[in-house]
Amino acid sequence: MGGLGTTEIVIIAVVALVLFGPSKIPEFAKQCGRAVNMFKNGLKEGLTDDAPKAAEAAQKDERAAKG
Repeated sequence: MGGLGTTEIVIIAVVALVLFGPSKIPEFAKQCGRAVNMFKNGLKEGLTDDAPKAAEAAQKDERAAKG
């Protein structure tokens, strides 16, 4: 339960072909790829930006707990 099987992927592809037409599919796929790439880059930036702040906050909490 939960995954997309071959049949579902084929149905989605046929519906996309009917809705967008054969000339728009490559452009749509390119835009989807860019969106996924931007999303992944945003996640990476968020993780790297927050890590030093989180470590500093944890150190402050440890210092406050000790004394």
